[in-house]
Amino acid sequence: MIVITAPTGQIGRQVLDIVLADSLGGGEPVRVIARDPARLSPRVRERVEVVTGSHGDPDVVEAAFAGADSVFWLVPPDPRAERVEDVYVEFSRPACEAFKRQGVERVVGVSALGRGVPGNAGLVSASLAMDDLIAGTGVGYRALTLPSFMDNLLRQVEAIKDQGVFFQPVAGDLKAPTCATRDIAAVAAGLLLDHSWSGQGEVPVLGPEDLSFEDMARIMSEVLGKPVRFQYVPVESFRDSLTQRGMSEAMAQGMADMATAKDRGLDNAEPRTPGATTPTTFRQWCEEILKPAVLA
Repeated sequence: MIVITAPTGQIGRQVLDIVLADSLGGGEPVRVIARDPARLSPRVRERVEVVTGSHGDPDVVEAAFAGADSVFWLVPPDPRAERVEDVYVEFSRPACEAFKRQGVERVVGVSALGRGVPGNAGLVSASLAMDDLIAGTGVGYRALTLPSFMDNLLRQVEAIKDQGVFFQPVAGDLKAPTCATRDIAAVAAGLLLDHSWSGQGEVPVLGPEDLSFEDMARIMSEVLGKPVRFQYVPVESFRDSLTQRGMSEAMAQGMADMATAKDRGLDNAEPRTPGATTPTTFRQWCEEILKPAVLA
């Protein structure tokens, strides 16, 4: 039995699709935890067992993990949380207890690059603390350690479409890895379907190349057939814009601290190896994901 959390989210939905495609060939049963099962497609609802509720709820995870061999773990966003640690560590505590009580063998979790990098990195630091909490249960654990996602640019699709610009609180000439969420999902699904591994470890997902935001602007311009430029935003302005849109002070500061750490090279600390390199290039992502969104 595979249990998938956040099955209607950006990554979880794609993990679920890959796992279900495998189950067509006689694979193992799949269970999902969903706050709103109506957001699952009818096709999916016909093929999975659904446990309704939050995977931060002790009763929900206790029921969902009964008989489970493998779990995909992704904490949901909580932009109004009072503490960054609440979003990652405290949210995960009930699940960690359920992993032990229900005898779950393997967990694949969505985390971040940055292990061993000194200083406070906001959301990244909280993600790594969550990894330590899960690994401390003794369950087999693979933390997918991730850089920034290409897909995050879709949050700025209107600015790209209407103004030909996108914004980040990171230097425009800093080359760093980025990855596509579909590649994250493919790596996660592969681990969920593989029963041969055990112990704890990290699995970096770095995409195929290191690019700066200025490189990305050039590629976007070529793919979209219109000028697109990158504009640096001071981290203080970035933080203030988040609170103005309703994010809590703590979460906005956590985002700002993460951006500052990335600007100082956080995502460049992991050596690139063949196993950490995933296939989707930024140009391919622009052609297949960004361009249709801009033209919509």
